[in-house]
Amino acid sequence: MGALSRPEEVVALVKLRVAAGQIKRQIPPEEHWGFAYSMLQKVSRSFALVIQQLGPDLRNAVCIFYLVLRALDTVEDDTSIPTEVKVPILQEFYRHIYNRDWHYSCGTNNYKVLMDKFHHVSTAFLELGEGYQKAIEEITRRMGAGMAKFICKEVETVGDYEEYCHYVAGLVGYGLSRLFYAAGTEDLAPDSLSNSMGLFLQKTNIIRDYLEDINEIPKSRMFWPREIWSKYANKLEDFKYEENSEKAVQCLNDLVTNALIHAEDCLQYMSALKDHAIFRFCAIPQIMAIGTCALCYNNVNVFRGVVKMRRGLTARVIDETNSMSDVYTAFYEFSSLLESKIDDNDPNATLTRKRVDSIKQTCRSSGFLKSRGYHLDKSPYKPILPC
Repeated sequence: MGALSRPEEVVALVKLRVAAGQIKRQIPPEEHWGFAYSMLQKVSRSFALVIQQLGPDLRNAVCIFYLVLRALDTVEDDTSIPTEVKVPILQEFYRHIYNRDWHYSCGTNNYKVLMDKFHHVSTAFLELGEGYQKAIEEITRRMGAGMAKFICKEVETVGDYEEYCHYVAGLVGYGLSRLFYAAGTEDLAPDSLSNSMGLFLQKTNIIRDYLEDINEIPKSRMFWPREIWSKYANKLEDFKYEENSEKAVQCLNDLVTNALIHAEDCLQYMSALKDHAIFRFCAIPQIMAIGTCALCYNNVNVFRGVVKMRRGLTARVIDETNSMSDVYTAFYEFSSLLESKIDDNDPNATLTRKRVDSIKQTCRSSGFLKSRGYHLDKSPYKPILPC
């Protein structure tokens, strides 16, 4: 019923399905590359779609970069691995990518397959150009060291939160900027902007994934900083319970407001991109992030289940993101939707409005705004219905 009331989303969904079918037919014949691209589809369908638009050499490099970091993340996320085993693996992971025989069994489902057959990823990595290899090695080394640090350290302060997000996502931004530069298609972006591109995505995911992370078996791993959540509860798990809904939503809004500080850096980064395929590759996830922030803001369902954008709306974003005009329009509209949900009684309402106003002003000042009509449910307590 939802999709039928939004015909523009039906069209976008059909286009997305066709594109997904084309990707399956484009998987390379070599066993290691076939594994890499088929695994990419299994661990991230949306990423697999946007990566396919890149030129062949850069596409291969980004695919392997993603899988290497996804494997590193699988080790970090597996709470069943003892710390004394996990930390050395994270610290030495950048060496393992040069070893065709290395693998380590951990994770679940598709991630376990990735780890068990990691030799295919290493084989593909060793076929990349030296510039790509060095960029991937450097980021893997720095990320592994950062992850190892936070295995033994809780995210206590906002500074810790920024540092952790830098290690696991800001460095991804660094790495991608270096790969784009190595491909000869882009200037090397400032590290501060590359960092913000990663932090905006990572903070959005950390916010959205509260319930999944708090319920992690055998033990939870949480990245909401104590400095923020302790203003609203004695224990982070208290937010799961209905009687704490008001405070939970206030904490959620505080974290969304924190994430919004990166939005203008992201707009600046994207406005400097020259290659159309790289632009779409970067822009689509950022629009999804600002949309997810708008969806999560003031939404108690973050503490009840999975909150994410409708498939039809995601399809529209993928289909319709082709220029900075599209990006400015999406950021403006999603920021406006978030603004419509601000409760004047929220402790951070003034700061949230200030950050939203700043984003909207940047979009208006571009002179490229147009009407798009992205729709999210505005009620903070009404479930978001999938299409």
